[in-house]
Amino acid sequence: MQTLTVNIQDNFVQDFLTIIDHYKDKIQLKKDKNLEYDPYFYERKQQLQQDIDDIDNGKVKMINNEDFWDDIDNFTHSLQK
Repeated sequence: MQTLTVNIQDNFVQDFLTIIDHYKDKIQLKKDKNLEYDPYFYERKQQLQQDIDDIDNGKVKMINNEDFWDDIDNFTHSLQK
């Protein structure tokens, strides 16, 4: 069995369900909770994993919290000059 994601216009959902009703022995419908909460969940998950891999591989340097806030403070101070 294969898994596919299908985007259906709101006003077509009932028609779609009627169409596939004939094939209910061959099709399983399941709502993905992740996509209900965030339509871009899997794209974000993939990007986060890539960011983690880049940090682990040394491709990207992660700065510590104190340095980050120091940079923010310096930046906001420079705007006030």
